[in-house]
Parts: sequence; C-alpha cells; structure tokens
Amino acid sequence: MSRVLVTGAAGAVGQVLIQELAAAGVETLATDIRRPGDMPDGVGFTKLDVRGNDAKRVISGFKPDVIVHLASIVSPSRGMTREFAHDVDVNGTRNVLDAALSHGVKRLVVTSSGAAYGYHADSPVPLRESDPVRGNPEFPYSDHKRQVEEMLAQARAFHPGLEQVVLRVGTVLGAGLENQITELFHRPKLIAVTGSDSPFVFIWTRDLARILKRAAGAGPAGIFNVCGDGALSVHDLAKALGKPVMALPAWVLKAALGIARPLGLSRYGPEQVRFLQYRPVLDNTALKTVFGYKPELSSAETFELWRKAAGL
Repeated sequence: MSRVLVTGAAGAVGQVLIQELAAAGVETLATDIRRPGDMPDGVGFTKLDVRGNDAKRVISGFKPDVIVHLASIVSPSRGMTREFAHDVDVNGTRNVLDAALSHGVKRLVVTSSGAAYGYHADSPVPLRESDPVRGNPEFPYSDHKRQVEEMLAQARAFHPGLEQVVLRVGTVLGAGLENQITELFHRPKLIAVTGSDSPFVFIWTRDLARILKRAAGAGPAGIFNVCGDGALSVHDLAKALGKPVMALPAWVLKAALGIARPLGLSRYGPEQVRFLQYRPVLDNTALKTVFGYKPELSSAETFELWRKAAGL
C-alpha cells in the first residue's frame, strides 16, 4: 500500500478515508470533481470526473498501486436524470477499471452496495456473498450496482492479475450524514408496509473507512458484505426515535404513490414500496472471519450515534 488513489474523496466516507490513510503515512492522492473540505496534511488533490478521460490521465500520472473507487451517485438530487447517474456509476467505473488495467494498478477496491442484491420477496435472510446479485431495474442505484458487479466479475475472469476487493455496503451513517434513507427518519411518522419488518443494517462511516484502508493494504482480496452486527426493524427505529409507525397495506401505498408522484407531491412512485417490503439484510460473517475486521459499532449503535447528532 505505497501509493493509493481515492476517487469520490470529497464524499462523507472519502473524507474519513483520506484522514485514515494520512494518519497511517500512506502516500495518497484524493480525487473528485471538487476538493474535499478537510484535506489532511500530506494528501494531494487532483480534480477527476470519472465520466470522461480524466481517469486515464490522472492514473497514468500518479501510478498508484491501489485505487479505492468510491465515486458514485448514492443520493441523486432532484432533477438528476437516470442517464447522468448511469454515466457516473457504470461508465465511470468502467473508465477507472480500464485505466487501472492499462497502467499496472495492483489492486482495485470498489464500494458496491447491499442494494446490488435487489429488493426481492424470495431473497434469503440474511444474504451471503454467494447469493446472486440481481438488482432491480426500477431502482437506478440498485440496477447500476448490479451492472458494476457484473463488469467487475468479467474483469476478474479475464484479468486475474488485478486484485479486487468488492464491498457490498449496508446503509452508511455517521454524525451529520444525511441521505435518502435518513429522510425517512426525519418524518413525523415512519411508514411501514403491513406484514413487513422493513429491516435496516447500518455501518458507521469510521468503520467503513477503516475497512477500506485495510482493503487497500493487508486485507485479502474478495467480495464482502459490510455492516455492523444486527438489524433494526422499522418498529425498532420508531421506538428509538420516539415516533409512531403508520403501517399500510402494500396496495394502499402503491395507489397513494401512484397518485402523488404525477401531482408533484412525492418524488417516489409505486415501485418504492418494494424498497420497504424486501430490504436486503446482510450477513457480515465473512467480513469478520475472512477479511479480518469486526465493526466497532453495531447497527443499533451506529443508528444511535446518528440519532443523537441529528437531535432526534
């Protein structure tokens, strides 16, 4: 781990990661479309837009041993098109992968997501790394992560010389972090689908950064689910927040969202009900026993840390 390049370094996880790498004395180049707000001493920065030719130019110049690829659209802004998100998530990963193969990179670390498994009624509980990655076409993020994983699997078959660490990450939470998931927790009532626990698994930003640091160094190559121990149902979350749960039948929610989105009352459509019904619950056994990292905070402790910081 003598030279590490990080894409998406201005994101919440990227900023914690470059701090961890700097503290470990690793020669690090942070890249993103904007400069990280808190740059540690000794870490360089170069602007890199993964959608174009920047990856090839920057990687050929820096010549990293390891690339940690974080750049992705996790929480799209209002008005962002699916084409733009695909360009970042899928084409951007392809550009980074191609540049890594062309310029002698030894290891590529990629943050995938538990969403890559998809939101399906027949998904095992919990999901293990050997379970199929199916995604959902109706959820861009889930579908894009599936496509990325298929791309990476093909690269492993044809280019075994490039080691890969693929991390299927649960919902990331940390003090001050806000995303599409946390939007749900700020509402006066938590929405649930009748008959579904809507379980959530969380990983602390600092734990994830340390996992990424290990993946860039002494950790083994492979595919690993990443989350803290345990899962929290929507009722567990509501109790922690001191809020009521409004449980509705799936058909009622679908009908309501089918009316609300065309009227501009909701950014979500009927397909979003599957997101609440069939959330992937990740098994982190391989992370602890094979990869060699036990998250410091459980899912419940991670949520409690976020809740206190959010003032809820």
